[in-house]
Amino acid sequence: MDEVLKILDDYIFTPFLYPASWPTDYWLRQLLSLLIIVYTGATTLYFVTASLCYAFLFDKRLMNHPKFLKNQIRTEIKCSLMSMPLMNIPTAAMFFLHHRGYGKTYDGVSSSVWLGYMSLPVEFVLVVAFTDMMIYWIHRAFHHKLLYSAIHKPHHAFKVPSPFASHAFHPVDGFMQSFPYHLFPFIFPLNKYLYLIFFVLVNFWTVSIHDGDCKIPDLLKPFINGSAHHTDHHLYYNYNYGQFFTLWDRLAGSYRNPSTFEEKGPLHHVIKKNKVDSCQEYSEAKSVHPSGWAKSLKRNDALRLTTS
Repeated sequence: MDEVLKILDDYIFTPFLYPASWPTDYWLRQLLSLLIIVYTGATTLYFVTASLCYAFLFDKRLMNHPKFLKNQIRTEIKCSLMSMPLMNIPTAAMFFLHHRGYGKTYDGVSSSVWLGYMSLPVEFVLVVAFTDMMIYWIHRAFHHKLLYSAIHKPHHAFKVPSPFASHAFHPVDGFMQSFPYHLFPFIFPLNKYLYLIFFVLVNFWTVSIHDGDCKIPDLLKPFINGSAHHTDHHLYYNYNYGQFFTLWDRLAGSYRNPSTFEEKGPLHHVIKKNKVDSCQEYSEAKSVHPSGWAKSLKRNDALRLTTS
């Protein structure tokens, strides 16, 4: 985020926004700048990724599911836009603390002699493992009866979510489920670019597990906590709390094999219902227009013509 701040300082904030009396190292200027960057970046990422997923991956037939709410997408977007400004305040504060040197983020290559450039993939793996564990327990805690109604329930209003539900959280819920990414570099060294990359990647991942597209290679289905797993979490509440992997759900006894993998998911329900409805319509059509009805109608017409 430091590089983004520097570029925007040079080309936008200094010439157009802040008074000359505010130097670039002034803490209030830095905090306000990071708030602008985080809000603009997060909102743009949300709309771009959710719109692309909706256009190319989300199966629109899911909108015919009985649990898909009236005007649901509009409600998801409204909820997201109301929550994101409040979620972004503590997020910007985290970036601010790291920018001011209170964390362990660093430029370039790790000072570890034996790791060198290998520190980057090692840190990547460690961040994924650390956040996957932390988010599992934070998410599960929000399902406790003392916290669920007040904090996490708004997100579960969408039983069959669309990609636009990805950021439709209570502000506390939304920030806390991203907090482990900010906590990690307070405890362990982390490259500044990796820190920023994770901010972007997590937004992509959050949208992807709400897109209803469950195309995971068979080999990875037991391990990756993808859209199929998270869809069942929305439907059945107390299962599949994980972020990236199914490990902690399996260890803590909250794993549920996705109904989609058993051809019992929301989309299968819609397809089955459509088939039943089609059969019903066909049966009703046959009962209204029996096969002998047309013949008898023709015979009656012929008799009328002869008599006339």
